[in-house]
Amino acid sequence: MARRKQGRPLNAVFILDKPKGLSSNGALQRARRLFGAQKAGHTGSLDPMATGVLPICFGEATKFSQWGLDADKAYLARVRLGVTTRTGDAEGEIIGTADASHLDAVVVEKALIGFRGSIEQVPSMFSALKYKGTPLYELARKGVEVEREPRVVNISHLEMSGFQRTAYTEFDLTVHCSKGTYVRTLAEDIGLVLGVGAHLVALRRTAAGSFALEQSKTLEELEQVREDNQPELLDSFLLPMDATIQHLPKVSIDARSAEFFYMGQAVMVSGVYKISACEGSRFVEETDIVRVVSDSGDFLGVGEVTDDAQVQPKRVVVKH
Repeated sequence: MARRKQGRPLNAVFILDKPKGLSSNGALQRARRLFGAQKAGHTGSLDPMATGVLPICFGEATKFSQWGLDADKAYLARVRLGVTTRTGDAEGEIIGTADASHLDAVVVEKALIGFRGSIEQVPSMFSALKYKGTPLYELARKGVEVEREPRVVNISHLEMSGFQRTAYTEFDLTVHCSKGTYVRTLAEDIGLVLGVGAHLVALRRTAAGSFALEQSKTLEELEQVREDNQPELLDSFLLPMDATIQHLPKVSIDARSAEFFYMGQAVMVSGVYKISACEGSRFVEETDIVRVVSDSGDFLGVGEVTDDAQVQPKRVVVKH
């Protein structure tokens, strides 16, 4: 006998302002319980030390979280110079110190020039990147270090928004970057260039794709709404299940084609062409992945444009 799922079949997206000291999964599970959702997933984890934008997908929306993982991110970071830690952030054991009192904002700004645009990063051993199925941070906690290949990432915006010298020499950074960028590694690499070492003191994600901090709600806000017994207000914080893929080109199909699409069959859509370097595209974005909706506006799923100008289902919303 199949085990009955607990919670309601909620299909939506919620933007959480993750608190400090809680893992992304821990924050996810608390949000899931507060909304009473059966199923939940997120679109890219934040370290326990980090706070800010964490898009959470409920129910059928989890099928489309991959495209959220691929989105650019924005951060506000604080970097401390002259102190190196084992993990590259404030959570780790201090393993080195150096005098950074001779550095000023002008010197730091010159160092930042080399980190703008496409750069190579070696992922931290304390990242969630996996090696033979095991997260690197698990190996690091056991004292195991493995070779990591450099990865190309793009820093589209990198500005120092504050420099201060009190007990420590610190500065704030605003960072807009591609997926897979490790801000703690960025902080460490800047410290290396300056010759004094550095680590990340604080990190706040201010945007993930099209989602901004202003759209987010905290767990405390959710808990207060639950205590006040306002379920309608709680659900007003939710976004449509295709909110994470609004950047994909949209195509509409009629009711008959929708039935075939639901069954996993490719459907013809007029004016759709497979995108390649030589053919170009009628879409703004260079992708052959499209967001499929019915003529009535219902979201059906995500499809791929085939060589013969059909749309082949890749992820389909299950009808309840």
